[in-house]
Amino acid sequence: MTSTEKMICLVDGEHYLPVTKAAINVFENMNHVEVVAIVFIGGTEKLITNDPDSYSEMMGMPVYFGENKNEIPYNLILDMIERYDADVVMDLSDEPVLDYTKRFKIASKVISLGIPYKGPDFNFQPLTQYDVVEKPSIKILGTGKRIGKTAVSAFAAREIHKNNYNPCVIAMGRGGPETPEIVHGDKMKITPEFLIEQSNKGIHAASDHWEDALMSRVLTIGCRRCGGGMSGDVFLTNMEEGAKIANRQDSEFLIFEGSGAAIPPIKTNRNIVLIGANQPLINIENFFGPFRIALGDLIVLTMCEEPMASKEKVEKIEEIIKEIKPEAKIISTVFRPKPLGDIKDKNVLFATTAPDAIKNVLVEHLEKEYGCKVVGTTPHLSNRPLLKEDINKYIDKAELMLTELKAAAVDVATKDSLEAGLEVTYCDNIPIAVNKTYPDLSKSIIDLVDLAIDDFNKEN
Repeated sequence: MTSTEKMICLVDGEHYLPVTKAAINVFENMNHVEVVAIVFIGGTEKLITNDPDSYSEMMGMPVYFGENKNEIPYNLILDMIERYDADVVMDLSDEPVLDYTKRFKIASKVISLGIPYKGPDFNFQPLTQYDVVEKPSIKILGTGKRIGKTAVSAFAAREIHKNNYNPCVIAMGRGGPETPEIVHGDKMKITPEFLIEQSNKGIHAASDHWEDALMSRVLTIGCRRCGGGMSGDVFLTNMEEGAKIANRQDSEFLIFEGSGAAIPPIKTNRNIVLIGANQPLINIENFFGPFRIALGDLIVLTMCEEPMASKEKVEKIEEIIKEIKPEAKIISTVFRPKPLGDIKDKNVLFATTAPDAIKNVLVEHLEKEYGCKVVGTTPHLSNRPLLKEDINKYIDKAELMLTELKAAAVDVATKDSLEAGLEVTYCDNIPIAVNKTYPDLSKSIIDLVDLAIDDFNKEN
């Protein structure tokens, strides 16, 4: 038996009332749909009356108006969803009352309540969030790719481990395994030669869970995903299975790591959201940027330095965050490379995914802090042909390859370097607050973990 879908319709005064009523009647004549309320969202050209009672009487059902007919009553829409326990919001409005920005804002707010927002040619669904976790947990999600999500995840895992919370990282990636893969980063020695062996078996040995295991030295579980929707859902993933495997491990706290702008489809107690300050401002302020921001309890801005982002842009992003999620803690950061081995007095070829524009800052940091000589750099870890060209260009000058564990780091950077007789050392990226006015990142992460544990204990 099909259950009845309780619908709230959004209408405007740019449509003649009998036309709007005819559209409502289409739904009323569907056996599985019940229109429980109408929300008037603006427009006056064909508005017959400003009186909600008269409008309700003409429509034959409750009609609700916002306080200001020239503004979209976003909060009123949410109030009606909760009052009527609605299953869907149907948009029967149009330009000029709603433009793209306003519709995305409505969509962000509606799907955050767990119901769809639909219109004549769109259907935005709430995120898939499997409620399967049996331990306290957080998820780390981002507003895009190459903004340092795995670096922050690895940093968080180390801090959580250092404070004796016994964490496990469950990561999903575009190159993840068919069956969730357990990597005992806390027990096994992950060497360049070992990763080459994995790569030769057809494993993507630079996948995020290998990076997490190497950088954090904690238990990790690797999952895969394909596709990423506008609000962060994925088409295919085995992360639910990975979460169930994590439940059976001896870890005590779970960290679910997103992929690109895709969000882990797992219900967690708390969330860390990453925003790349180098991203176009429109993608942060509009579309589903606000939706992702609203998910954050701790929000970390990355790449907050010239030439990737001006001080003014960083301040603007912080203002946007405060408007959307005023209670969230915000920390603006930069990344600095940290070799996992000794590179002192070595001639180094440095391979990274960082943009070429920041190269000089990273090189200066490596040479000053670790006493090496950087004889060549390549920003092309994610472009195999260009990476090979750069390696060939500098390999005769170098004695050590220093590379991040990403993209082609194993099957090209590590493999080619070992074959040429170079040492290979992997490189972490450490998030550092841009100045001392921001909260301490390590403490903020542990505070969030404690909140997640409190939430879990209250629910169980």
